[in-house]
Amino acid sequence: MCYDSDAIPPRYGEPLMAAQAEPLILTSGDGARFAAHLARPERPSGTAVLVLPDNRGLSGFYRHLTVRLAEQGHTALAIDYYGRTAGTDLAARGADFTSDESLFRDHLSKLTPEGLYGDILTAVDFLCSPAGGSATRAFSLGFCMGGRFAFLTAAPRFGLDGVIGFYGYPDILLGAPGPTQRAAELTAPILGLFGGADENIPADTVAAFDRALTEAGNEHEFVSYPGAPHGFFDQRLPGHEEACADAWRRVTSFITATAGP
Repeated sequence: MCYDSDAIPPRYGEPLMAAQAEPLILTSGDGARFAAHLARPERPSGTAVLVLPDNRGLSGFYRHLTVRLAEQGHTALAIDYYGRTAGTDLAARGADFTSDESLFRDHLSKLTPEGLYGDILTAVDFLCSPAGGSATRAFSLGFCMGGRFAFLTAAPRFGLDGVIGFYGYPDILLGAPGPTQRAAELTAPILGLFGGADENIPADTVAAFDRALTEAGNEHEFVSYPGAPHGFFDQRLPGHEEACADAWRRVTSFITATAGP
């Protein structure tokens, strides 16, 4: 788990422009409906960011994050994972859904690669459509479980210009091959941001992913912040302001540099 219901994404300087946000319901390729949250900048840059949450799904942290991204000029869309089993009415789930592990663990166990990847492809297509702002460049940005998913969306089928993962576990998990094992399939540039004090993702696990990507010829950059825990990218956590500021700079620079002029 990563962010509880009170988590708040840190700010990246002053907003460059106004942003408007709205909840959405999207329909996946298999007909399943899922909730999403879209933030549009006043002056779109042409770049869109697909936000992939942690295992709690579409919590307030990610809705706020879409606005922070839009304030920097990037259309941002965060998606929920549990439309097939928990429905699309996030309010009806109750506030405890994103704070009580027992309430979402059953839904998490019912996720399938087919459903998850179908929803991600639907979200990318939406961002590139007129309804979603007609983005000409698209990136994924994920956290924890969503960070792992973001690394996997570097595969060509997703058509992304780059992917960013915060503390995404890259190795085998519950018997499933991870980004490290699938490194040869990953072609989009990757930015990985990790906490140096994250007990869930040891340094040697990150190093193995780094080596696998290097051997596969994938363009990537990994940054580990000494003393930073899992979930350090949170405005409420004291003592990690410099890491948060640096992470923001790297995220925005990666998007700008990878997107090109």
